[in-house]
Amino acid sequence: MKQIALDNQDRTIRRLRAQLATERRGLAATKKELEETQVALEASHKVIAGLTEIGLSMSKKIERMKVKKQKVRANHVECHQKFQARIHEAEDSMQAQHLLIEALVDEKDSLLQTIHGLQEANNAPAPFDGDWEEEPKEEPKEEEIEDIPLGEGEIDDE
Repeated sequence: MKQIALDNQDRTIRRLRAQLATERRGLAATKKELEETQVALEASHKVIAGLTEIGLSMSKKIERMKVKKQKVRANHVECHQKFQARIHEAEDSMQAQHLLIEALVDEKDSLLQTIHGLQEANNAPAPFDGDWEEEPKEEPKEEEIEDIPLGEGEIDDE
């Protein structure tokens, strides 16, 4: 009986050793998987940190671009307003010149009538008695917009 008990113990020890070896192999495989998972997790954290940095950099760049766009828009509006003011000045100047020309023409007509009246009163010969050749009439020139001086209202593009 002693022998049977020793045989049973021997089988139990072999079976337990086999189980222990199996468990050690499983533990080694699990440990290897854990190490691989740890390496992958660290790599993943590095990628996430890199992407976060890129995202922050892009956000800052977008904000700078928005500020620049606002400055450009404000500059455009300011330039447009200055240009419109120059156009209005030129139009006002042209209108004033036109009124001045009309006044001068009216004054010239009045002076010619006065001269003609004085000549008739003095029995003077008519200034143009037909022997004179008429000068060809010049075609009226189209009104031109005067050039805007370069030094005024320049735009500072910074």
